[in-house]
Amino acid sequence: MEDGKKKGGIYSRTDASKVNLTDEEWKEVLPKEVFNIAREKGTEWAFTGKYWNSKESGTYYCAACGNPLFVSDAKFESSCGWPSFFQPLTKTSVIYAPDNTHGMHRTEVLCGRCKSHLGHVFDDGPPPTGLRYCINSVILDFEKAQEANEQYQQDKANDKAYE
Repeated sequence: MEDGKKKGGIYSRTDASKVNLTDEEWKEVLPKEVFNIAREKGTEWAFTGKYWNSKESGTYYCAACGNPLFVSDAKFESSCGWPSFFQPLTKTSVIYAPDNTHGMHRTEVLCGRCKSHLGHVFDDGPPPTGLRYCINSVILDFEKAQEANEQYQQDKANDKAYE
């Protein structure tokens, strides 16, 4: 976690409460490249993101708010140039919206906690879902499996300390 993401208590990997900020408020707490993807629905160039070909075991989180999104066990090689997953971590990890921009009919994938743009989902993925969640690396934070468990326990203890 970068300090800039923790500003204002927004970034949390354990807090599931919804985050509702204006774009101006997001602009104050997010790095420019994350803001572009998350709030302006930008996209990174294919095959340039840090996770498109990663094979490490762990959990992927929303870089804007810390919401757990995907696990590496659901990641697969799709040759599209972006990290691809066949399912989100939970049914509430992501939400969906129609996207008819650029002359296409697609389904946008948004963070279920802060509604940041993550990417799109297509129906050409592998079993068991047949879905391909095509997600921008810029909007993902990754934590290796053992580190994730240790950090989760620490975050959970810290959250209880503030109750």
